[in-house]
Amino acid sequence: MNLIRPVSVAFAASVLAGAVVPVCAQETASFAVTTDVKLTTDQRSRGVSDSLNRPGAKVSVQVAHESGLVGLAEFATVSRKQFLDGAGLGVTLAGGYRFGDPDGWHYGLGLATELFPGAKFQAPHGFNMEAGEPADWRSTRYNSAFAVAEIGYGNLEARVMNVISKTYRGANTGGVCGTMLALMADPTPGLACYARGDHNSRGSWLLDVGYKHPLNPTTTLNLHAGYQKIANFKEANFSDYSVGITHKRWGFSWTAEWMTTRTRVRELYVAVDGTRLRATDNSRVVLSVTRSF
Repeated sequence: MNLIRPVSVAFAASVLAGAVVPVCAQETASFAVTTDVKLTTDQRSRGVSDSLNRPGAKVSVQVAHESGLVGLAEFATVSRKQFLDGAGLGVTLAGGYRFGDPDGWHYGLGLATELFPGAKFQAPHGFNMEAGEPADWRSTRYNSAFAVAEIGYGNLEARVMNVISKTYRGANTGGVCGTMLALMADPTPGLACYARGDHNSRGSWLLDVGYKHPLNPTTTLNLHAGYQKIANFKEANFSDYSVGITHKRWGFSWTAEWMTTRTRVRELYVAVDGTRLRATDNSRVVLSVTRSF
């Protein structure tokens, strides 16, 4: 059962990327609203699929005020086989403040929450050694909250997110240790995980560095590297990398991107699909098309 999911950093890139953006040209207008509609061959977050390696869609609405205040609401399709008992929807709400020179040093600070309506799982938070069976079953939701900070220079941007909610997408003793015990052929790592006691993942860190290099007026090279360090559960730590090309044509942005990850315990990124176990952290070329309004 796939109980650990990597958090989406799209909100950080959208809400905090760059400095203050131009606002509406009308004299009475002091803010800009941008809506993006995206279709993709695989809905991925930090290199790992949220749609069980299947196509997905995302709608993002960003509001930017001339003062530097920004807000974002994002809705994305996700797999119900990964986010159990849920509505198949991921919702991100974020707000923050950004300032600086978009061509030089620029900065951002914000807060965000990621919600998966109805999604939750049952897992044991302990193991009874005498009885030889899991114990203390509890329910956990996948919802998370983050504090976000960003610094950039021109097209180079780095951001850090700290988990301020109790768990990071369900990463707790039941989610991590329970998954390891259930899916790993050797039970020893899972039992060792339980032996550390009952913990959550508040205080986890998510780090990202991205660079966009314009090849010509309509084509951009996108480079990304990320790392997540999960508090109390080093088994869930992993890094991700991607290289992509975005080309603007006919009012759309067309992107081809190669994504890969380096996970420590792959069983934490496996989803149960009927009678099959399907990896969601495999390397893959992802195609997408986006229209902005």
